[in-house]
Amino acid sequence: MLGVNMDVSGARVLVVGATGVLGGAITAELAGRGARPALAGRDPARLVRVAQAYPGAPTILFDAYDADSCARAVLDASAALGNLDAVVTAFGSVAFGRAYEVGDEVAEYLMAVNFLAPVAFCRAALGVMRPGSVLAAVTGAVVERPQAGMADYSASKAALSAWLDAVRREARGAGIKVLDIRPGHLDTGFADRPVAGDAPPLPAGGDPRQVAVAVAEALGTEAELLRTTSDGTAVVERRAR
Repeated sequence: MLGVNMDVSGARVLVVGATGVLGGAITAELAGRGARPALAGRDPARLVRVAQAYPGAPTILFDAYDADSCARAVLDASAALGNLDAVVTAFGSVAFGRAYEVGDEVAEYLMAVNFLAPVAFCRAALGVMRPGSVLAAVTGAVVERPQAGMADYSASKAALSAWLDAVRREARGAGIKVLDIRPGHLDTGFADRPVAGDAPPLPAGGDPRQVAVAVAEALGTEAELLRTTSDGTAVVERRAR
């Protein structure tokens, strides 16, 4: 069964990580195109500040280390907006260091935040979405090019991408699209907030607003994969590989 492409204008979209730089840019772009956002974040103070730009938008706190709270956030957003047309997850944590230096506790945390939490949001969304809806999640370029000094982070994002790939095949029959968002290094300050280790020298990051524009456009098409080139240009593919 093929679903009708989602019309972004008027779409009810839960943006998970709306308090972050990339999630905030995606929220702004979608709202600017007429979407009705619900804002989910982990920091209550930042969530209040972000919500000031979107009067009437539902705000939902979640704990990325608590899968149940992620699932509840989807149900709360759906109830507040009268169902959901899209869920976009744009949050995560990073750690740096050689594999033998990164402790099991850090590895477990990365897998919980970068894999299990987004999956909990997506799994709950599948239970309420209708044909024409979209699941979208930010994975990253590390899915295709795992980086030395970031083994556990790369693995957690690759796990999410693999899950999305399998679910995409399941969801096509229900008319639900799955979009894997794989940007390269972006200028979000993400690498400056690792849970362990120190970031190596990195090239200048791309503009998250360019990615946000590409995400908003891809949500309304048949695109299943979004990448960025070395100069930050977004490239979308109709069928993920």
